[in-house]
Parts: sequence; structure tokens; C-alpha cells
Amino acid sequence: MATRSKAEKRAAGRKREGKVGPKAQGVADVVPTDVKHADLDTREGVTVTSEAAPKQAGEDAVMPEPTPTLTLDSQPAHADDVHDAVVADLAESAQRQDDHPKPPFTLAIDIGGTGIKCLLLDADGKPSGKRQRQETPRPATPDAVLQVIKGLIPDTAFDRVSVGFPGVVVGGVIHSAPNLDPSFAGFDLQSALSHLTEKPVRVLNDAGLQGLGAIAGSGTEVVITLGTGMGFAIYVEGRYVPNVELAHHPLSKRRTYEENVGNRARKKFGNRKWSKRVKAALLQIQKTFNPQRIYVGGGNAAKLSAKLPDGVVIIDNIAGLLGGIALWR
Repeated sequence: MATRSKAEKRAAGRKREGKVGPKAQGVADVVPTDVKHADLDTREGVTVTSEAAPKQAGEDAVMPEPTPTLTLDSQPAHADDVHDAVVADLAESAQRQDDHPKPPFTLAIDIGGTGIKCLLLDADGKPSGKRQRQETPRPATPDAVLQVIKGLIPDTAFDRVSVGFPGVVVGGVIHSAPNLDPSFAGFDLQSALSHLTEKPVRVLNDAGLQGLGAIAGSGTEVVITLGTGMGFAIYVEGRYVPNVELAHHPLSKRRTYEENVGNRARKKFGNRKWSKRVKAALLQIQKTFNPQRIYVGGGNAAKLSAKLPDGVVIIDNIAGLLGGIALWR
């Protein structure tokens, strides 16, 4: 019998003990069998197997039965992916928080000839809750109007009040109210509402307030409102010029602007003919003031059917409430 060398004896001993050299080791021999998937390498393109390589090259080497392969697709998310997902979730949560109403809250009130509207706004001018509306009482005396407003005040807390009023307002005191009761003349609406709500109050002409929620703030801009009557406001470089009552200026055939385009004229002549009258009034306003833009709002603006002149924009009636935020800037 041939005598084996010491090296051959050591190799045979390792074979009997089930040991293999480093080159023959597979991943399963390196990673403990009870290791968690999250501890394995999940980099793109890496395939992790639990099979061992042949223990020794040669004719007597036996290939083990193939075992299932653990691939990237079957792995849980990599730690970096989990982190990214958490960050994205936090960002989305922060965005949701940004969408929440922010104080201070402003109660915006729009007093009109046919309806009184109320809306709660947050610091960014976003509505907080639904708009409330009640018919304007008849006769529209100060006490009757205050009672309607009292019923519209929301249970939600607010910090201040903005009011748009259809007439001349100076320092919160009403000087004229053509479409409400004559008893409003000389009435301190601002003080009365401050007493009613126990909050600071600011009162402005309704068209002036509506424009604050719509204008661009550059050059000369004009706002007219079409409702029971006609409201008018003019702005220069974003600053409101108060109480310019164009509605009561003559326009044609001894009729004022309001007599030509107010709701009474619309009902008398129908929307089509009334729309042509509105267009004629707009053209005259452009010639008189040369504004960069005219904004048309109010409840009847949506009933216009005539093609309007260039530079005229229809605005949503809710602008009369959204301007309540700008009144406090």
C-alpha cells in the first residue's frame, strides 16, 4: 500500500469531517440558516442561494439537489426604500396639516339688496365651512338686518369680522343705502356689529370689498357688481378709492347706470337686451377711466349673454366674501 503524504492525510480528514476549502464554500455555508431576510444583501442584481458548492472537485464530487433561490423580487424592501417611504409619508402628513385652516379666522359678511351671505375664512383666505345665506328682510332696517346676521353667525370661533355693504360707508358709518331701508343713513354699522359679535369689525362698500378679492394690484382697475343695483369700485396700484358711486351718474336718456343695468331693468327687458345695456355701460366706463381691466361680479353677472369688450373679466360672486381677508392687511 502506498504511503500517503501528510498533506493527503489532512485532506482526507477534512473530507470525513464535512469541511471544505474556502473556494468551495457557498453562501449557505457563510450565512447562518436562521438569519433574517433583512440581513441579507438585497442590492440590485444580487441573488442569494442556500445551496452549497461541491465539496471537492473531481470525479467523486456529488452535486447537491438544487434548492429554492432567494431573489431580489422576493425580498422585503431594502432599508433605504423603507426610509424613503417613511419620509414620503411624513411629507404627505405635513401637507395635510398645511391644508388645515389657519388662524386668525375672519367672518366675512356680504349684505346685499336681496340676500345676506356669511363665510368663515382662515388666514390664507380659504373657506372654513360652508357659505351661509338668508334673504334680506323687508323692510331692510338696521335692526332687521342685524337679526339676520345674528342667525348666520357660526358656532365656530372666529377672531374678526369683515362686512361688505351696498352703499356709501365712511368710518363704519352708513351714509347711503339706496337698496335698503332709508333708516340706515347715519347708522354706525361697524359699532353695532362689534357689539353683537364682541370682535373687531371693519365695514366697506360691497363692490370695494369684492374687488379686494379679485384685483391684480397694478395700474387702474375697476370692479362693477350686478345685483339688485350696480356697485362700482376703482383701484389705483391696488389701493381702493372709496365711495365713487358711479351707479347714480347719468348714462343715457337721463337714466343712471343703475337704472340701465340693475335687476329691475333686467326683468323689464329680458337678459338679451339687458346684456347689451351692460356692454354699453362697460364701453363707457372704459372710455372714462381707461382701466387696465374691469372685473364684473355680483349675482347677475352669470346671466350676461352678450360678448363683452376686451379687458373685461367675469369674477365669481364669492369674491365679495374672499375680499374680507384683504380688508385686514
